[in-house]
Amino acid sequence: MKFSKTHIDGVVMIDSDESLDQRGGFFRTFCSDEFERNGLPGRFVQSSVSRNTLRGTLRGMHFQRDPRAEGKLVRCIRGRAFDVALDLRRSSPTFKRWFAVELAGAGTRAIFVPAGVAHGFQTLEDDTEIFYQMTEPYVPELAGGVRFDDPAFAISWPRAVSVISERDKSFADFD
Repeated sequence: MKFSKTHIDGVVMIDSDESLDQRGGFFRTFCSDEFERNGLPGRFVQSSVSRNTLRGTLRGMHFQRDPRAEGKLVRCIRGRAFDVALDLRRSSPTFKRWFAVELAGAGTRAIFVPAGVAHGFQTLEDDTEIFYQMTEPYVPELAGGVRFDDPAFAISWPRAVSVISERDKSFADFD
């Protein structure tokens, strides 16, 4: 596995080495020892899959507050997605900056998004699925978000939004 830092502190790209032969391919998606050696959590307590029927679907920008703020390991397992990490840590030198990467189901790439950094994505193909592993369990009363089109961040989404939840659409402007 290759771990690459991004311009957002703690946001890390993980590229897995794939072994190919006549049967197809094989790669590891997680190894606690390698993650810990690279400064990432070696333990995840919850896994979830997001299924998205239509291209242009937008989910985000989500986070979970203390005392159960969560880190996320995110991988596209089908289709393609434009994945965004947005730094909301007021003490961070990259506060209010964002990082984006395209993830593909046919690829071996994942992104780690640390606690305090909001996460969201937009699907680039129909029938896109995203697999998440979280460092903390989901606690509904601690869940929060910022609006995907908040001018305070000016995230450059690649497509017009085709589907978004009322909750995600109604997040307030960031202050």
